[in-house]
Amino acid sequence: MKSFRKKDSDNKEKIMTAAEYLAIDAVIAFVFYRSIIPFLILLPAFPFYAKYRMKMISDRRKRDFSYQFRESILSVSNALNAGYSVENAFLEAYSDMEDMFGSDAVITVEYRRIAKRLKNNEAIEAITGDLATRSGIEDIRDFADVFATCKRTGGDMTKIIKRAASNISDKMDVKREIDTILSSRKYEQRIMEIIPFAIIGYLGVTSDGFLDVLYHNITGAAVMTVCLCIYITGFVLAEKITKIEV
Repeated sequence: MKSFRKKDSDNKEKIMTAAEYLAIDAVIAFVFYRSIIPFLILLPAFPFYAKYRMKMISDRRKRDFSYQFRESILSVSNALNAGYSVENAFLEAYSDMEDMFGSDAVITVEYRRIAKRLKNNEAIEAITGDLATRSGIEDIRDFADVFATCKRTGGDMTKIIKRAASNISDKMDVKREIDTILSSRKYEQRIMEIIPFAIIGYLGVTSDGFLDVLYHNITGAAVMTVCLCIYITGFVLAEKITKIEV
């Protein structure tokens, strides 16, 4: 959904991502090495973290847009039932989206674009196809393909649109159920991710000098590096296990 992003939002996300990585890098350098050198060594790994964060943000945006798109095509369906033509139904949906989500919402911006292109006499099936391509969402692409075929062959538009809304709703319901089931496991995962840092911090505060053997020497650095690699591996595996695609 690259084309749906706002520049100011993107810049804010990039700044937040950079700040998060610097904080994580600093904590790792202090907890595992008590040295600024590992902090500098880990800085080039920022693109990998940025890619991970951008993927999370993109998934959230797609989920939000899927919900908004479902509401929009339900509005289109209602307009068709009221006797509007297909093109006018999309124009009516634009007004509904503005009332429902606000003028700055992604779906409202997209329907504003649809309205402008319709006024320039572009074919609605071409417009929805472009929207589907830019969204990168499978359900919207499927809808656009079926919609274009139905438009050419004179099929039942209302039925097609209602079916598309139902399919998106079903997937959203399944995803919501999965998230509910996994929520406690994800919470436990977050706690387990913090525990190693908490234990080392606790020992450092309560047992002064107890961990000195692990710092500022080659053997200690090697042991802590192995521990860090195990921790990162566990983190990646936990993320993969709790991520279920619908």
